[in-house]
This record gives sequence, structure tokens and C-alpha cells, in this order.
Amino acid sequence: MTLKYHMIDIYTSEEVKYQGSTLYEEVVQYIHGLKIASRCLVTRGIEASYENGEISTQRILDISLTMPIQIKIILPSAQLDVVLPTLEKMISEGIMELREMNVFCHKTQKRLIPRHLKVKDIMTFHPKSVELNTPVNEIVTLLLSSTFRGVPVVDTHNKPVGLISQGDLIYRAEMPVRLGILAEADQENRDTVVSKLSHKTAQTIMSSPPVVIHENAKISEAVHLMLTKTLKRLPVINDQGTLTGMLSRIDIFRTITNETPDWNAIRKQNIFVGDLRLVSDVMRRDTNTVSPDTPVEEVLRIIDSNDIQRVAVVQTDGYFLGMISDKDLLAAFYEHREGIWNYLTSKFFLGEKDRLNEELRKHLSKKNASEVMISNPISILETSTIDEAIRLMTEKKIKRLPVLDAEGKFKGMISRESLLRTGFFIS
Repeated sequence: MTLKYHMIDIYTSEEVKYQGSTLYEEVVQYIHGLKIASRCLVTRGIEASYENGEISTQRILDISLTMPIQIKIILPSAQLDVVLPTLEKMISEGIMELREMNVFCHKTQKRLIPRHLKVKDIMTFHPKSVELNTPVNEIVTLLLSSTFRGVPVVDTHNKPVGLISQGDLIYRAEMPVRLGILAEADQENRDTVVSKLSHKTAQTIMSSPPVVIHENAKISEAVHLMLTKTLKRLPVINDQGTLTGMLSRIDIFRTITNETPDWNAIRKQNIFVGDLRLVSDVMRRDTNTVSPDTPVEEVLRIIDSNDIQRVAVVQTDGYFLGMISDKDLLAAFYEHREGIWNYLTSKFFLGEKDRLNEELRKHLSKKNASEVMISNPISILETSTIDEAIRLMTEKKIKRLPVLDAEGKFKGMISRESLLRTGFFIS
């Protein structure tokens, strides 16, 4: 079976502009931005004559910038109604030809991150930073008011000398809970925790020396560093070694969401897409689950003892019902949130926690998982593609996503880290 395509040939010259830029560059960017199954090729001639009597030749150096340019665009015929009117408006000088093609096959290798992109193309510019003597309580306050969960430490020359992550705050500064829980606490409890951190500084808790990446490095190099060093973010430096940006996993996923085409739509056009990987290939199956009648006391124990943030609620037949996080428990037991807060922030062993919170334990045992879970949370099918998962998690700002089969049965969880390890990024 042949595929119905068209070829658009544009004959113009190097001096032709569109909106202040060279025409051929603008055409390439326009076709790229459509995210359709098309290819665009620009070639430069060595000599030409034009209908207005001019001749362009490399032998005359002064007018060499008027050399002939040919732009070829091959695309499925169904896209013509969108592309042709726009191209006609863009071309102020030249000839545009249209020819029908019978394409025998169209194959492409799927990539999530285009290889031409560098770290500086997707990083966050002018990131927040702290100095060596910045008190930890100020750092926590900064992070609580921000969307990020880590901050670089710089010297007086703005050169990175360390990095402070949530893990550094918990294990080195002895912050009793993660930032997400601290943000949910009432003002009094939050102020109490933050004030106790004022006696330490950034220098005493930071991870040093920091793992950094140059702004001109390829995205694949940055991802490799993140994976091998188990990092969620990297300070970005220039040739002078000064901080110019931060690159995090969400920057990478946001780029995928913005740059990659709709691969499912492309496949429906009978185009072979190689390296197609599904959610089922990278999800975790060893995920904590509870039944709907599990006492909330046990749910809290599972979350606390396994150092996890959420559990899935699943029926005995495998059907997925909902999710419960530590933040959900704080919200569900608002009248007893002080007790749960004390439980989560306690440094005692589990047995001591039980004795310390006997009254709370009795109250929690009266409710089960089905009464406090978030029903019908955002989920994804195991047959979905990796880029669909990335797009969903990026748009909804989700770090972990439940995976279901076609019948609605729980199969596992997918996380940002597991997506990063797919191999698309470092190939």
C-alpha cells in the first residue's frame, strides 16, 4: 500500500526575509512547530539567474548572499490545507511548486528530546540561590514559598559550592517532615519547626562539592549525570564557572511536552515509529497497596515505616479505587491533625509512637481506607506511551501516577525517575 503525500518545493534566495529573519530559517521553524509527520530540507545552490535579470554567483563575492535556495517539504497530503496558505503568506519572493507523491513507506525513530537542544535551551534562568552563611530557617522559608525543592549554595563570586535538597534538610538539618507536609501544617507548627532550624547554616548541611553541568552540554549528558548520581536537579554554569541556571527533571519533561509531536496520530497515518515504549515497560510493580477496609491506623503505619508518601487502595479482585497520601490524612482528620502532625514529626520508633499516640490510634482505628482515600485520582493505562505519561504528569504536576489495565485493575506506579530511565534521553 502506498501512502498519499505531497512535496512542496520553494525556489528563492538567501536575501529573502520573513518577519526580520531569513525565509528558509522561518520555514524550517514553522514546519517544526506543526509537530506533524513532515520533513523539511534546505539546499543552497552555487549559481543562479533570476527573472528580473540578476545573476548570483560565488565568483562575485559582493553579492554572494543572494545565492539560490531550494526548500523541500514532504508531508502527508491531509496536511496541505493547513500548510499551503501559511507558506504563501511567508514567501515574498520566489516560486512554490506542489507535486503529489506516492510514498511506499515512511519510517522514523522516536526521540523524546531533540538532539540539537542544549542545557541552556531548557534550563531555568536566574535561579534562586543562597550563600554559605544563610541560616537554614531562611532556606526552608524560601523553599516553602517556591515550586522547587532544592537550592544551590554560591560563594561571593556566584560560583556553586554546594546544593541543598530536601534530603539534606531532613537528614542533616533534622527537619522532621518533608516540605510538602510542612507546607500543610498550621502556622504555629510550621513556625515552630522552622525556628528550630535557625542555628545551622547552608554550609553545615549542604552537599558539597555540587555536581554541575555546563550550559552548552547536551541534554543527554545532563540526564546521564542525574541518573548516575541519583540527582533531581543540576546547577548550570558558564565558562567562568558562575551559576547561570538550574536544570531539573521537570524542565526536561516540560520540554518533551512542548517539543514532541503526537506520536499516536503519526502512527495512525500508517507511519512506522521505532523505539516505541509503553508505560508497562517502566512502571514499578512492587508498590504498597491497602484494601478499602484497612484501618487508617495501619495506612499511617505503612506510610511512615516505609518512608513513602502515598499508598494505593485496591480491591481484593485487583480493581483500583483510589490513593491515600500523608497530606490526605492531615486533611481528612482536620480535628485531629495535631495528633497526626505529632506522629509524623516524631523521631521515636514505631512502638514508642504507638504508646505516645494511644488516643490518636483509637480514633484512627474507627475509620478505614475507603473513607479517607481520594477516589478516581488521575491515572494512566499501561498501554499508553511514555510521552503520554510525561505530558500528563507535567500538565497535572504529578510526581507519581497509578497505572491501570484496560479493565481498571491496578498494575503499579510510574514515577518521574522511572520515566527518566527509559533510555530515550541518553541514546
